[in-house]
Amino acid sequence: MTFVVIGGDAAGMSAASRARRLYPDLEITVLEQGHDVSYSACSMPYNIADPDTPMDDLVVRTAREFIENHHIHLLTGHRATAIHPDKKQVTVRTLQGESTAVAYDKLLIATGAVPTLPDLPGKERLMPLKQLADGRRIKETIQKQKVRNAVILGMGYIALEMCEALTELGIQVTMVKPGPRLLPWLPEKMAQVVQEELIRHNITLHAGTGIQRIEPKDTGSRIICDGRTLDADLAIGATGVAPCSELAKDAGLTLGVSDAIRVDPYLRTSNPDIFAAGDCGDAIHVVTGQPVWIPLALRANRAGWAVADNLSGNRNALQGVAGTAVFKVFDLAVARSGLTLSEAKKAGFDPVENQITSLSRARWQPGAAKIHVSMVGDRQTGRLLGAQITGTDGVAHRINAAAVALHARMSVADFIQTDLAYAPPFSPTWDPMLTAAIQLEKKL
Repeated sequence: MTFVVIGGDAAGMSAASRARRLYPDLEITVLEQGHDVSYSACSMPYNIADPDTPMDDLVVRTAREFIENHHIHLLTGHRATAIHPDKKQVTVRTLQGESTAVAYDKLLIATGAVPTLPDLPGKERLMPLKQLADGRRIKETIQKQKVRNAVILGMGYIALEMCEALTELGIQVTMVKPGPRLLPWLPEKMAQVVQEELIRHNITLHAGTGIQRIEPKDTGSRIICDGRTLDADLAIGATGVAPCSELAKDAGLTLGVSDAIRVDPYLRTSNPDIFAAGDCGDAIHVVTGQPVWIPLALRANRAGWAVADNLSGNRNALQGVAGTAVFKVFDLAVARSGLTLSEAKKAGFDPVENQITSLSRARWQPGAAKIHVSMVGDRQTGRLLGAQITGTDGVAHRINAAAVALHARMSVADFIQTDLAYAPPFSPTWDPMLTAAIQLEKKL
């Protein structure tokens, strides 16, 4: 059997590696349009902040390792341009312009996501941060030019991580977005905590500011906005990503929410011989039971493994995602899992939200800091629907308790009874998660 993979990062290489372990005689071909495979994209902002660490340190395994050690036919610089399900072939074009056809018995589409830069005059001057090549370009620009100020379009996860990275390099950062509020999915009080952290580190924020065009200026750019002009030695586009699903669409495969490729729990597309995994495909939300598109690194790797398991039958069905995420903003951590209040309303629940402010540790312990928790439950069933946390201490791992509860479909009352670990250096007697659940249960 011939297994062909389109895309050589998280989902694609996880599938290829596991398939090699499971099926030693399987013929495996991976088509990667770039030159980098199997790297930690999520670490790029932190690498950029460290001028002494090469970007290539983020490569987990090189193409040569996959070829020589795992006997995978890995073709870098090979872009898949079309899928022909009737012929079971993929048309491939090399960087030299040569075109060829690659036959498959089973195919995995693992094309990931692509940056969604605003459709503005001069948008080509924006530097996105999605692939390792993007990270190299930004890092080389900072090192070769005298970058004193930067403008970041967007205020999402990557934008916030990049503003910290640039600030650590002594670069003055301005952030701009057309939307009226920072992190609109976060309760306003908690979003204000994030905003205050940014202002404390001298980040200039222009929310609710329309962007008209981007013009060249010396070695930098000039961003023309509604009512103001911003000069930048470096302009970064961090306005979001979208699933890279054009190949699937052109091949007649079914697309779903946000134009992600529709897959079943076994990662099969509408064609039983074609799988999709990673940020190009959708998933089922464990709270709503409905398809969602939430690009997540863990899901991509897990889905790649599942595809390999399912090459010989239905062996590994994925449960779904809760949308669990955490990111760092200077000294602050921001985390979420499940639904926000507005998302729960949209999904048809009768949601109730409660917010608390507690301490991350026992009051007299060194390092005890304020921690803000918002928790959402369903009035009709008492079920826990989601949680969001911000704080400087103990945020990242606390959200995992909520994620497990959401996967288990626990009620708020059941969550209150969970036996969470306690010791004064790590938590008050009543952990902030339990305090939030108790107060939410009263409202319910």
